[in-house]
Amino acid sequence: MKYISTRGQSEPLNFEQVLMKGLAEDKGLYMPEVWPKFSMNEISGLSNFSYPDLAFELMRPFIGDSLSLEEFSEIINKSYASFSHKDTTPLNQINKNEYLLELFHGPTLAFKDCAMQLLGSLFEHFLKKQGKKINIICATSGDTGAAAVEAFKNKDLINLVVLFPKNKISRVQQKQMTTSDSNNIHCIAVEGTFDDCQAIVKNLLNNKQFKNKYNLSAVNSINWVRVMAQVVYYFYAGLKLGSPKEKVNFSVPTGNFGDIFAGFSAYKMGLPIDVLCIATNSNDALERFLKNGEYIVENVKPTISPSMDIQVASNLERLLYESSGRKPEIIRDIMLDLGVNKKFNVDQFTLNSIKELFIATSVDEKSTKNTIKNVWDNNRVLIDPHTAVGVNAGRNSISNNNNTVYIATAHPAKFPDAINNSIGIFPELPSSVANIMSREEAYSNVISKTESVQEYFERQIDL
Repeated sequence: MKYISTRGQSEPLNFEQVLMKGLAEDKGLYMPEVWPKFSMNEISGLSNFSYPDLAFELMRPFIGDSLSLEEFSEIINKSYASFSHKDTTPLNQINKNEYLLELFHGPTLAFKDCAMQLLGSLFEHFLKKQGKKINIICATSGDTGAAAVEAFKNKDLINLVVLFPKNKISRVQQKQMTTSDSNNIHCIAVEGTFDDCQAIVKNLLNNKQFKNKYNLSAVNSINWVRVMAQVVYYFYAGLKLGSPKEKVNFSVPTGNFGDIFAGFSAYKMGLPIDVLCIATNSNDALERFLKNGEYIVENVKPTISPSMDIQVASNLERLLYESSGRKPEIIRDIMLDLGVNKKFNVDQFTLNSIKELFIATSVDEKSTKNTIKNVWDNNRVLIDPHTAVGVNAGRNSISNNNNTVYIATAHPAKFPDAINNSIGIFPELPSSVANIMSREEAYSNVISKTESVQEYFERQIDL
């Protein structure tokens, strides 16, 4: 398996190289050169697999010869051993044809663990083989940073630098990042939004001299391996609901577009998906884009679903590449427009291609709270505000009678104020993480400038 850049001006790489590099040198995102395809018979044969075994079968084609089958199997089993539920990502029915796919049973109680635990193990394996150290930089709107800290803490060959928007994530999310006592973890609060944090990460990765000096990589979903690992739970849910004989819908709370692009990847690999619903909060750039093909970046609006408070959805570039017929010249023009004018347009062919599978719906704050209350009153199930956005959007926009899976992205206790304001209950944190709230934090503050983070590296990060 080789990987190519969406912008077409970087050399194809193998799996190990793509993992380590993160972002292509032409500023594009890596994609598999060809999609692995699973036939209906092959998918049927996976129906009784455990989650780790399913992960092994689905991801094996992406690995190529970068790992032996024994090495990859060992890494997978190690990565999912920390999940608290025997099914890893259990599927729970809440109504006729409606299901919650619970992705919050990992160590940091969010869906990011499903990929980040694997990513941490893969980095550690290849760095030991190479005898090298690496510095990893990560922008987060809350959950990615916490998952990265948990995955990379106490790893001798890795320094992790996490950028998060100051005062724009939940207290639980922040505490999960900033209370680590591991010497290789560095947390930085940025005066600005997630989009500002993400821009800094991309600027540093695109600075060839700086990137080479610090052997820099990324673990945001711009890193293909993050997306690859998230494909597994789409297949897992589909198989539980009768795939490949039965089609299924997914409604996905969406900010940076990585999670829902994993659903698209599963579709390209053969999973019979009928609808992928892009569920956004009031930061509705993606909903507006699907209406007329014009993507316009507005100011970020703070909401009770802060992990989705994003206007620049990085992984949309991968979908645009695929939906435009894999034409890198089109992507280069689009991304130039986005960088210069904070907007871009796509042609009707590309838009129609996207609309064959995707719909998009935004959900306001009142509706988010009402959905939390509705699911609690009717099902006695607590859902976090991001999951509520997905449930509301799916219920209001998916019109067919297929089973619909709502991606439950985080444990409700990570957003206690939002839950309390919706139903008058403060959810309890699981005992495994409850002690973090009383622990002392350690992090630095910077203004929203790339140079500020560069200076931090020069002061704090060993070469």
